[in-house]
Amino acid sequence: MATQTRHQQQPKARDVVIVSAVRTPLCRARKGALAKVPPSTLLSTALSGCLDKVKDGVSPADVQDICIGNCLAPASGNASMRMAQLSASIPPSVPLHTTNRQCSSGLQAVANIANAIQVGSIDIGIGGGVESMSTHPMNKIPMPDVDWSIMKESPTAAMDCLIPMGITSENVAEKYNLTRTQLDTFAAQSHTKAARARDLNLFHDEIVPVGDVRHDDGIRPDTTVQSLAKLKAVFDPEHGSTTAGNSSQLTDGAAAILLMTRAEANKRNLPILGVWRSFSVVGVPPHIMGIGPAVAIPAALQQASLTIEDIDVFEINEAFASQAAWCVEELGISGERVNPYGGAIALGHPLGATGARQIATLLHGMGRSGGRFGVVSMCVGTGMGAAAVLEVEPSFSRL
Repeated sequence: MATQTRHQQQPKARDVVIVSAVRTPLCRARKGALAKVPPSTLLSTALSGCLDKVKDGVSPADVQDICIGNCLAPASGNASMRMAQLSASIPPSVPLHTTNRQCSSGLQAVANIANAIQVGSIDIGIGGGVESMSTHPMNKIPMPDVDWSIMKESPTAAMDCLIPMGITSENVAEKYNLTRTQLDTFAAQSHTKAARARDLNLFHDEIVPVGDVRHDDGIRPDTTVQSLAKLKAVFDPEHGSTTAGNSSQLTDGAAAILLMTRAEANKRNLPILGVWRSFSVVGVPPHIMGIGPAVAIPAALQQASLTIEDIDVFEINEAFASQAAWCVEELGISGERVNPYGGAIALGHPLGATGARQIATLLHGMGRSGGRFGVVSMCVGTGMGAAAVLEVEPSFSRL
């Protein structure tokens, strides 16, 4: 674990810092409290809530760029997100763009803004994400427009990019000899941790209500290994171990993160929730895409000159218990440092928003616990992993 003295960095005026990090409640797709709420309303709520947290120091017109991650919306989704921005009272003078790196889109959006600040293009920006898996369900995604004869003959397993995510989970479980009990145990722990966090009101600082909806609705506090064991495998009914209970939930939600230079934060007298230290994306074989965090996390740590032992909290997306559990074991991370408030198995996985949601959960949680360094990471469909390192500084690190 990191100490207060080790890795102490001299604060710099152009350090990228986070001053606001919020999310909407995460609710079950099709069945949950946000199922009939369009993604534009989810995003508008997150953007408004993000700026409202710092309204005494930042005007909406001060924002110089917005990047929003999204996976499932059609091309018209770009217009709906611009409309969401304007309906959140962020003026037309503020530009907006979208990004799609599948399950890491929310994190990539934050990284895009961080990168723009680091190179001096802007001083203040918002990165975030939104997904309504009720409005745009995954089973409606069309097949890619490719030359199938060429792809089928590709020597680099191009066709593996089309393997259903659940099958990639089974591939990881089989390759690394993971048992059904291991997966169900991991899943049950996710619900237990999330239920405890909700009961203790630990999500309060990060959640902005959508109308009357104030709480996540996918958490099942009565989930046990025994109850999960009764569920049938979905993707390989005869020999598989991946079930609806040990996979991430289909979810509706949005998140927004406000970043700026340290100099701007200090000038505006804003509290700094965290400092952006590094970001890395790596490629892995598509048929076992779930191993991505085990490769991306070391790469991000190397950029930040840190090791696994230096990290206090890891927010690793639980796309499937198989891949998340294996990555934790492979990296040698002690369980109490991983997803202390539960993960996507309990909270849900709104694809384009998850990375930004994880940042909000990480920073608010570390602000309470006193942790120093945190990591956000996830696997990415078609074979990638993404990871970012953030720091919650001691109070004496102000310029």
